[in-house]
Amino acid sequence: TAAESFNYKKFFEMVGLKKKSPEDVKKVFHILDKDQSGFIEEEELKFVLKGFTPDGRDLSDKETKALLAAGDKDGDGKIGAD
Repeated sequence: TAAESFNYKKFFEMVGLKKKSPEDVKKVFHILDKDQSGFIEEEELKFVLKGFTPDGRDLSDKETKALLAAGDKDGDGKIGAD
């Protein structure tokens, strides 16, 4: 798909994140947390679509920052497991 076309709200609906159990959400988190730091940093988030489909594209910097802002509840620049 075209750059700048990523909509994180539609993405969350498509992957059914809101309907998943806390255990399933943690499994997804650990898949995306490549360096196992306990946080998903911006660099890991850029490749989020590849975690769901091998031919997924990288997110643009703008898309990555929007997704990070949506998940970064405490404003520390990364997404924690909670």
